[in-house]
Amino acid sequence: MFTLPTARADDNDQKDNSSKVMEAFEQQASQIKTDRPSTIQQKHLTMFLLGVPLLILLLITGALGIAMGIYGKQVFVLHMISAGLTITLAFVHAIVGVIWFYPF
Repeated sequence: MFTLPTARADDNDQKDNSSKVMEAFEQQASQIKTDRPSTIQQKHLTMFLLGVPLLILLLITGALGIAMGIYGKQVFVLHMISAGLTITLAFVHAIVGVIWFYPF
């Protein structure tokens, strides 16, 4: 009987400590958000800066493919390197877009 009230007091202390810890984490998270504001304009600029090289690489890949297929140029290695870079940048562009703009 005598240990039951002390156990309840320990539970209350533990809840108080855990709530203090959570408050500290929330304060730290709010400070991080205010230190690095990520506005929608910055996100659009980043997506644009990812999209421009993506389009350029896509055009280069297409031009190398046409040069290889129609004109018989020996640019297979350059075409494959360009295609790999294009696909990689396309995946990055798509992932960033989905993460930042998923709820539209």
